[in-house]
Amino acid sequence: MPAVKAANPRDIFAAEDWRAITRLSRWRGIWLVLHGWIVVALAAFGGAAAWDYHWLAGLLVTPLALAILGGRQLGLSILMHDGAHGLLHPDRKTNNWLGQWPTGAATGSDLFAYRAYHLTHHKYTQQPEDPDLSLSAPFPTSRDSLRRKFIRDLTGQTFYKQRRAQFAVALRGTSSTARTVGRFLVLQAILLTISLLFWGWTPFLLWLAALATTFQLFLRIRNIAEHACTPTGSGDPFTHARTTYAGLIARATVAPYWVNYHSEHHLFMGVPCYHLAATHRLLGLGGYHPKMTLSPHYRDVLAQAVN
Repeated sequence: MPAVKAANPRDIFAAEDWRAITRLSRWRGIWLVLHGWIVVALAAFGGAAAWDYHWLAGLLVTPLALAILGGRQLGLSILMHDGAHGLLHPDRKTNNWLGQWPTGAATGSDLFAYRAYHLTHHKYTQQPEDPDLSLSAPFPTSRDSLRRKFIRDLTGQTFYKQRRAQFAVALRGTSSTARTVGRFLVLQAILLTISLLFWGWTPFLLWLAALATTFQLFLRIRNIAEHACTPTGSGDPFTHARTTYAGLIARATVAPYWVNYHSEHHLFMGVPCYHLAATHRLLGLGGYHPKMTLSPHYRDVLAQAVN
């Protein structure tokens, strides 16, 4: 099928506004990566401190720690996504390193493979050629089906299935996948070393538990929110994705680093994540919000995803 229709920013924004929202900072992408890891450290070591204080405190704090860790793991994936678009840093080598090591390797992704895959998604959004179509096509689904998906995520079944498949491909000698797995294991070894040097096993175990549970759940909810049950395919670029308004809890879990402004991202994929909220405001001032698919919160999205 033909590529989806693109929006022309010159028809929508004043020239100075377009320059402002597409300007890449030399420091902000680096800061966001550091921010993600600082929050990871605080959650992991904070959870460990709770267990050291008292086992009951550990039991009470662990769900919060896992939620925060899973949210930042998703956040690191979102920053890798910005790196795939060349938006983490104006210097290409720096951008690619940030997207490959401190963000992509954290969750077992490869920047370059993801870039090719993801740009195809943008070109053929929700069309048969879209490699992400399987993430949205099953919806709406039954409540029982969605519940089973969530249970598989939170019990580690999704993580195990994905990692087993990835490691199997790597062991068969596929060089790109082997390098991806290698980077993932190297970064996990670094995190384990830091954990053992400063506290013991507990911070790393919390990180790994979140990677196998809450990260998988938050990633699924994010994927549902972006395209499921949208009118994509109408030929109107303003319908290619959904923007979901996110409060503090959502931004800490399922919507880190402005990923909830997904309609804006699909309209103008040259806008870095830290300018997406400003892009949304400008679209509102221009009277474009009625053309967009907007949800007031993620509960509304999940309600739309079940029948």
